[in-house]
Parts: sequence; structure tokens; C-alpha cells
Amino acid sequence: MSRRNTASQSAVLQLLRESDCALNQDMVAERLDSVVNRSTIYRILNRFVEDGLVHRIVGEDGRQYFAKCSDCTAEAHHHDHPHFHCVSCERVECLSEPLRIGVPAGYLPQQLNVTVSGYCRDCNQNS
Repeated sequence: MSRRNTASQSAVLQLLRESDCALNQDMVAERLDSVVNRSTIYRILNRFVEDGLVHRIVGEDGRQYFAKCSDCTAEAHHHDHPHFHCVSCERVECLSEPLRIGVPAGYLPQQLNVTVSGYCRDCNQNS
């Protein structure tokens, strides 16, 4: 059964596509100027993860950030890249270089979540 697209879903997806960094639920709500309620945003973001449209990044503080996927599907997510979290401006970005981490024989990795924390270029130059 196919899922119905709503105006709220279209608005959230457009926002993620136009963003140059990952966004958390609060950021999405703020940028949509409360046009969409918070619980709806939460459901939409999780649906997009399931459908392979965005990927989830869990920050050191436990907050979830969402970034658009470049070439993923509901069946295959490829997110073997690290992320950078700025401790000053709270910006979370995908870093372009994939990580290759070996696991012991017989192990089957399902997910890799690596976040580097520090100061982004802008905050580092302004300090």
C-alpha cells in the first residue's frame, strides 16, 4: 500500500533538501514557523528515515538530527561517513569521507554512528 503525501511532508522534505546541514526536530519546527505541529514533524522525520529519504544522526547529547540522503532507498541506507557537531553553534554536518572500520569475523554491522565534536570553520575563525 502506498503512502499518501501531505502538504506537511512536502514542506519538511523541501526544508531538508534546501538545508546545508542536518536539522533536529526543534530546528524544523522553528524554520517552518509552527505551521506543522511538533508530533507531526516527529512522525514525518521517522517516516522519511524508514523510506530512505533522510538519515538519522544521534548527537552526543542524545538529540536526533536528520540529513537528506544522497543515494539511499528504503532497502539500502549507506551512511558510513562521519558527522561533525559544532559545540558552539550546534550545527551538525555530514563529512564526505567514508569510514572503513574492521569488525571481527562473523560480525555483521548494521549501523555506524561517528560524530566528531569541536568548532566549525565559522566558529573557529570568529573565536
